[in-house]
Amino acid sequence: MLLADVARTSREVAATSARSKKTALLAELFRGTSPAEAQTVITYLAGRLPQRRTGIGWRALGDPVPPADEPALAVLDVHSALDRIAAVAGKGAQAERKRLLHELMAAATEDEQQFLRGLIGGEVRQGALDALAAEALAVAAGADPADVRRAVMLSGSLGDVAQALLARGPQALTDYRLEVGRPVQPMLAHTAKDVDEALDKLGPCAVEEKLDGIRVQAHKDGDTVRIYTRTLDDITARLPEVAAAVGELAVRQAVLDGEVIALGPDGRPRPFQEVAGRTASRLDVAGARATVPLSPVFFDLLSVDGRDLLALTAADRHAELARVVPEPLRVRRLVAVDPQDGPTRAAARDFAAATLARGHEGVVVKALDAPYSAGRRGASWLKVKPVHTLDLVVLAVEWGHGRRTGKLSNLHLGARRPDGTFAMLGKTFKGLTDELLSWQTRHLLELAVSDDGWVVTVRPELVVEIAFDGVQRSTRYPEGVTLRFARVLRYREDKTAAQADTVEAVRALRLPD
Repeated sequence: MLLADVARTSREVAATSARSKKTALLAELFRGTSPAEAQTVITYLAGRLPQRRTGIGWRALGDPVPPADEPALAVLDVHSALDRIAAVAGKGAQAERKRLLHELMAAATEDEQQFLRGLIGGEVRQGALDALAAEALAVAAGADPADVRRAVMLSGSLGDVAQALLARGPQALTDYRLEVGRPVQPMLAHTAKDVDEALDKLGPCAVEEKLDGIRVQAHKDGDTVRIYTRTLDDITARLPEVAAAVGELAVRQAVLDGEVIALGPDGRPRPFQEVAGRTASRLDVAGARATVPLSPVFFDLLSVDGRDLLALTAADRHAELARVVPEPLRVRRLVAVDPQDGPTRAAARDFAAATLARGHEGVVVKALDAPYSAGRRGASWLKVKPVHTLDLVVLAVEWGHGRRTGKLSNLHLGARRPDGTFAMLGKTFKGLTDELLSWQTRHLLELAVSDDGWVVTVRPELVVEIAFDGVQRSTRYPEGVTLRFARVLRYREDKTAAQADTVEAVRALRLPD
């Protein structure tokens, strides 16, 4: 398959909002995809690289290379070329990567070059999400979409399922079963604006604490315990205390879903950044454990002693969880059998308020009759957490790439200091519609004071309202704090920079140490 076919399909999928049309476009592409190409094609459409990191920066991607006249670049040739680039190391690595990149770009047409720049730079966002691709694979192979989704859930890899399905047809899906030791894709949650909205949507439900930790999946098989992340990476060696706690459970086999958190001496959660740093650390695990000890908290049970529980209701799975896992290792929860009952609704609101008061992130409301639909943001789990907003000043902005080429995209955000200067808190390009991108490009160019071809520095006059999930420590920025999951809500032309939020206001939102 030519890269041109993937690039064209990506562009066409991005141009339509109709789910049925997106599915049809993807299904047509998959019909022409060989099993050997399936992994790469699926990954490219999702805007990811199998290599994850290539060492190529935006400056190298910005170098102009005369394009090929006609498409002749095969998908697997691109994959091999990026493998070679990612493998470059040692003295002269930057120059060698640049040479190999130019060689690849010279073999690509103009459209293919644009797609490659977006793919390598992480800016391919054409709406071909994994769930949509799974549906299209089912259409292309004549399989039941539910069977494809289950296979993807159990294998942990859409690419693996695509390869098997295109090679052997629907019968290949019967090979996929829940196995202890092989992580499955976790079930995810949609968002509700408040507890009342969640109760209205779900009916009989459980309201559970939403912990600000790292999602983990624990697999116990006799004396062997494995701990996996949400992205299915094995981090067992980094979390010996978590593995030990799972190993002590009075069952022979189990697959559990939960979070690991760090608690301070007062029992309140420590900042997410510390938990993330601990789970990411491969060096001096014993020292890290002594400094930031972690505690597992489980909220679901997917398998126990050879029994697959995925199809059971949430109520039945929790009954099994309560039988297997002692209360200190289970998430706090409140069951609302009749959420329309006034006292029940009040109790649910009080539970959510108490959860926030204990320092946790919010709550997750779960329908009691729902099975475990791994890998999907099902409507049966709804997360409710407060969203913070700040009015910040744009200090600079970076030129976009991929579909944002020619537009000013990544905003540098600043808060006001007492002396009237501004402290940078971080960057974001999230939440920007095409219309907003065009608007901010026009207005920020009018405020530009310098442009090095990568970053445009602007007069600090334009105020933007930013939503974010929290504030955390950062050595990268001058005030030692940055915003978590910042995204643009709107521009505040009604405000001047002197009315923007202050560094002190940001610090007041910071989680306690």
